[in-house]
Amino acid sequence: MVGTLYLIPVPLGPTPPQDSLTAGVLATIRPLTHFIVEQAKTARAFLKAAGTDRPIQELHLAELNEHTKREALDNLLAPLRAGADVGLLSEAGCPAVADPGANLVALAQMEGIRVVPLIGPSSLLLALMASGLNGQRFAFQGYLPAKEAERTKSLRDLESESRKRAQTQLFIETPYRNRAMFDAILATCHPGTRLTIATDLTLPGESIRTLTIQQWKKQTPPDIERRPTVFLLLA
Repeated sequence: MVGTLYLIPVPLGPTPPQDSLTAGVLATIRPLTHFIVEQAKTARAFLKAAGTDRPIQELHLAELNEHTKREALDNLLAPLRAGADVGLLSEAGCPAVADPGANLVALAQMEGIRVVPLIGPSSLLLALMASGLNGQRFAFQGYLPAKEAERTKSLRDLESESRKRAQTQLFIETPYRNRAMFDAILATCHPGTRLTIATDLTLPGESIRTLTIQQWKKQTPPDIERRPTVFLLLA
């Protein structure tokens, strides 16, 4: 009998798992012995805090990250084919969303392996919920180009699409480039476009604010450098 692949959310920062994961999710994690993780060290810390039936040193952890080659994915499914249930972890938030685990989930679906997403924190949905922007029609764009000219073009295209479809655009940036992204948005987008900056979601320093571009230009720039942030705009 083939095992089940559980998609296990992880807190969005250094907070106890019990603060953001339900008792049912924690109960699902506890008996698992096989995990696929981005980094073994941080995964062990999370699993120790979440609680497992077996000692941490007896768990089987296989790494899957941005450097994993596609041909290596097949071997990661071996425990599932042998009948073991496996947990897939991201570094933070929900696995397989803007996350290398998506490739593994695609392969599992192709093989008919049961995939079960568990309830947990999603920075994207939390940001959208609190933004006041259109939650009926929205699109996640992942990371925008890092080069200035390409990023400017991408922002213009997203704003145009947002205006045409009344669609909220969500995107993220590498935390150390957050301020550069913020400055680019203010320099590129129309004054009436609304921009939400959602930072450190679920953490003590959480900040979620929506203003027009014109209003943002009159504010002290938000403290977002090197802090996990979701950007949302609606033209």
